[in-house]
This record gives sequence, structure tokens and C-alpha cells, in this order.
Amino acid sequence: MNSGKTVFRQLLHYLPRHEFNVCVYCYRGEYWVQKFTTFDQFLCLAYAQISGRDSLRDIETCRNSHKEKLYHIGFRGDVSRTTLADANERQDWRIFESFGQVLIGTAQKLYQNEPLAIELKQSLFAFDSSTIDLCLSLFPWAEFRSTKAAVKMHTLIDLRGSIPTFVAITTGKVNDVKMLDKMPVQEDAVYTMDRGYVDYARLYSIHKQGAFFVIRAKDNLNFQRLYLKPKDKDAGVRADQIITLKTKKSRKGYPEQLRRVSYLDKERNKRLVFLTNNFDISAKMVADVYKQRWQVELFFKWIKQHLRIKSFFGTSINAVKSQIWIALCIYLLVAIAKKRLKIECSLYTFLQILEVILFEKKPISSLVAEALKQIPEQPKYKQMNLFSY
Repeated sequence: MNSGKTVFRQLLHYLPRHEFNVCVYCYRGEYWVQKFTTFDQFLCLAYAQISGRDSLRDIETCRNSHKEKLYHIGFRGDVSRTTLADANERQDWRIFESFGQVLIGTAQKLYQNEPLAIELKQSLFAFDSSTIDLCLSLFPWAEFRSTKAAVKMHTLIDLRGSIPTFVAITTGKVNDVKMLDKMPVQEDAVYTMDRGYVDYARLYSIHKQGAFFVIRAKDNLNFQRLYLKPKDKDAGVRADQIITLKTKKSRKGYPEQLRRVSYLDKERNKRLVFLTNNFDISAKMVADVYKQRWQVELFFKWIKQHLRIKSFFGTSINAVKSQIWIALCIYLLVAIAKKRLKIECSLYTFLQILEVILFEKKPISSLVAEALKQIPEQPKYKQMNLFSY
């Protein structure tokens, strides 16, 4: 790559511009635009995400301090707070959602051969949601409780690479379990979820589509045991049973047999009960699959801490969704660049380095290598790390 290009420009090299233009065309993104294009808006918010800007004024000030470099990076229009604010309010957020789907497809192909933390041949996905609190007076459309507002980010993570493959942004009032109706299901894949998603009719729909699920059972599970399978107490397995549901409503929702696994987590001294429609893997593997669900929690924690999705540059639903999707696009773009450049550090460390070298004119690989030499080796913890590979 040309060493005369800034790091920001080198990063944009991995952004498929043609596909971006197609997304803009599909939603008539340039219909009302005179100077400040949709791509200019994307670049501004991408710059804000990578460099850690917190407000429109902050973006305007910092961008204008690098005015002589902006043209070569890709900016073509003048930017003011009002121009960017108007774009956030008017430009259709579905443009960035569609472009995010393009990047998801690219990232999935790059990470499809990544090893899982467990020995599972099938694809493994984790589904969960995260709530982003908002001010009710500024975001009245996102009413959540009587005194607060919120939006939810429902996310399906491909655990081979921790790539978000499905994201739905709703108001805080939307029940998590309803999003199972929209979650894409891949045949022969395994989906793991917390007990908030226990809905037997919806779980049966996953089963009928040829996929598997591992979900934590609710405490009030009413079932009839059909027979027992051998259990491995040394591995923490306390029970491995084939069951049917007893209540009329639950049996109507899921009329077939289920597998119930009781497992003792020795590290936390806590007993967990799982339900699954997979009768072939071991009971210990059922528990290990559910443990991988923690990766989606780490994803939410990481993206909230290191990208800008807790404070917003606009108050409309369009501005909020646009900002969240652009944040996800940056997450995916950095993940794609990391893989193609064969950079070995974690994605968090990579993004930290990018923040301070954004306008350097050296190859990204050499700058990252120099930066890593200055970072002392971190102590090893038992805590699972989302981007340890």
C-alpha cells in the first residue's frame, strides 16, 4: 500500500465504495443533496467513531484542524454542525444498514475458518439484546418506562470471529423474545440464548427449520421425564434427561421431545439447567455451548466502551439508527482490515492504535508493529476475551 496515504485513507481502502453507492441509490440518498453527500456524512461519523469525538461541535472543530488533509482522505464537501445535523435527521438510516449487511458478508467470509473455543463442527451463533438508556425529554419516541427512554440493540453474533450477522434496533418496550421471529436461521447451525428467550412455539419454529438451540431453562419448568442418559459427574453434569413438556400451552408450542441437562458450574458453585433439541452432542458440550453465549455480552460491553453509541449526535429515530449502524460498520471495517493485514493484536488494541495514528503517512502494519513494541505485555487472566485471537 502507498506509504504516502494517511492511515485513515488506508483504512478506507477496505471499504467497498461501489457497494456503498448502490445502497445510496436504492434509498435515493442523493435525491435532495447539493454538496454534502451521503459518503461525506459517513466519513464524518466514521471519523467521530475512530477518533472518539463526542459531539457535533467536537467533530467540526477536529476535522477543520486537519483541513489540508481532508481532500486526500475523501471529504469533498464543507462540514458545519448544522449541515451534519440536517444530514443525520434526513438521510435514510437504511442506507447504512444495507451497507452494514455488505460488510457483514465480507467479514463472515474472512473469519469463516476461525476456530471456536470448543470442539464443535457446526456454525455457532449467540443471540441477545442490549439496552441503551436515553433521556425521555429528548427522545420521547423511545419511551421505555414512565420516566426514562431507551433503545434496544438485538444482535446475533457468529462466534467464529465474533461477527454480528443480524442487528435490529427497536425501542426499549419491545420484548426480546419477539425478535426470534425476525432472527435468521441457518440449517444445522446451533443457536444459544439466555432464558429470556424461552418461548416454546418460537423454539419449535427453529427446530422445524433444521437448526439446533441451547437455552437456559426457566425455574418453573414443568416437565415429564421419559428416560435418563448416562451422566459424567466429574465434568459437572448432574442430570441428562429426555423430557416432554407437561402443561397444555407449552406442549402445544413444543409437541416433541426435548433434552434437559443439569450442570454444576464449579467455578461459581452455581447449578444451571439447559434445554436443547440436540441429542447427539455430550451433556458437557451443551454446557460449553451455552458458556460461549458470554461472547455476545462481551461484544456489547466492548462496543459501548470503545465506540460512540451511548451519546448521540441527533435526537430523532433516524439519527440514532444511523449512528448505531455506522458504528457497526466501523467495527466491521476495522475487523476486515485487521484480518487482511494479518495483524495479530486484539481488535480493541488495534482500534486504540488507530485513534492516535489516524493521520500518519506510513503503512498501517508497520505503525501497529512499532506501537506494539511500546506496549508492555499484559498479565494473563482467566476471564474470557472477545478478541483474544
